[in-house]
Amino acid sequence: MSHKAVALKEEGNKYFQDGDYKEAESLYSQAIQKDSTNPKIFTNRAMARLKLQSWDACVDDCIKAIELDHGSMKGYYYLAQAQLALNHPNEAFSSALTAYERCIETFDNSATAVSNLVLQAKKQKWEARERERIRGRSELLRELEDGLMKRKKEDLQRLKFKTLDFSEEAEEKADIELECRKKIEELRNIFAVADPKNMQRREVPDYLIDNISFTVMHDPVVTKTGNSYDRATVMEHLKRSHTDPLTREPLHMQDLRPNLALRQACEQFLTENGWAVDW
Repeated sequence: MSHKAVALKEEGNKYFQDGDYKEAESLYSQAIQKDSTNPKIFTNRAMARLKLQSWDACVDDCIKAIELDHGSMKGYYYLAQAQLALNHPNEAFSSALTAYERCIETFDNSATAVSNLVLQAKKQKWEARERERIRGRSELLRELEDGLMKRKKEDLQRLKFKTLDFSEEAEEKADIELECRKKIEELRNIFAVADPKNMQRREVPDYLIDNISFTVMHDPVVTKTGNSYDRATVMEHLKRSHTDPLTREPLHMQDLRPNLALRQACEQFLTENGWAVDW
């Protein structure tokens, strides 16, 4: 990296730490003009664009960073966040899962944060399927939800014609999104009362999910630090690394103990909710 690019990148980092994301983005862009072959500058700008909610631009930066460095954990991590914001849960889940795999391979300390992002993406992916399942049960619900979504888009479009600074615009966007979500949730609750069997939203509790495979556990075991994993997935992990996937502390086969209470909870949930096998 050229000395000028390094200086611009470091200056951008200072503005980012101070919360001036717009100026940080500008400085990272100048650094890229000096050196367009360094993936770290692209991931830095992607991080600033995440803060600015410039989702599409963030995606472009992440893709460029990954092209320059296929092992870029941050590239996949930021990409997943932008894809979630753009309501692309399938792509976000794939990106987040790749970021998690990079964490495990490189013993990165970000494993817990990335693991949470994978779970968030999987939840959003499942919720999208659930919305379609529930909407498919009622043509009236589908029409009403479409109307609320159309109104939300119109409200967001009107924001562009207001004179607002970054924080004011972000706050108004968040309010519009929240209002729409609340109305859709209220609408679904009304329909669920009328037809509880078909309209009830299905969810899997977080404590039943394995933090390696991100599926419902079948044979959970617990480590010395209190983390629980499915036996098969953690044993496979320990073949590659003798560390806890989340805490990175030393972990060996003999440290694993059956989590009988959690196993009973998993079995009971799967017995009562057969659909969760495909979660």
